[in-house]
Amino acid sequence: MPNLITVFPLLLLLVVSRNGGPFSFVEGGKGRIHITDDLDDIVDDEEDESWRQWGKKSTPSSSDDDLKPSDLSNMAMSEIQAELINRQSGPAFGFVKLRLGVNRSQDMVSEIAMKWTKVLKTGGVEAKFMIVDLSTIMFTMERGQDVSELKEFVLDQEEAYEIKLGDQAFRRPGDPPLEEVVEKLREEEKKKMMDGGSKEEL
Repeated sequence: MPNLITVFPLLLLLVVSRNGGPFSFVEGGKGRIHITDDLDDIVDDEEDESWRQWGKKSTPSSSDDDLKPSDLSNMAMSEIQAELINRQSGPAFGFVKLRLGVNRSQDMVSEIAMKWTKVLKTGGVEAKFMIVDLSTIMFTMERGQDVSELKEFVLDQEEAYEIKLGDQAFRRPGDPPLEEVVEKLREEEKKKMMDGGSKEEL
């Protein structure tokens, strides 16, 4: 019986492909795929709408979204300011005044700023709070349309007294303006000093 090792090369030479030519090791025994040039009946439905819109310039918002002068005449000034804040789309910044009359260290104020930044980030609002002084924190944000959410958050915090955006100041309902609070604290301080001085004279 012939040795299998000597017969194997002969068998290999006898192998031929389907088209009658010798077997090609480059093809790896796979048949070729033929794609026709007639692709009229082929439908490419793999692209979704977001893929079609990718790279196109965004269209400006429709004029229906714009405030009309007739709308403004029926609104109070505070309503107009609130509407403008809600429509802001670029970066925004402002200041938060902390409650006055509370002794805080720089570390305490820094901790408040860091806490607010982290909490808002978990809610999807990208805002950064930075310490200015012991009673003021500055904030910056990339997306101005989140300002109303930030304003609600800040006024829910017990440490905050007032939030300022541009020349607009927002406080909790019923809270007096910051200037009145400062004046009241000064008067109380004067009264304490006068009471202390009169007790020393006795």
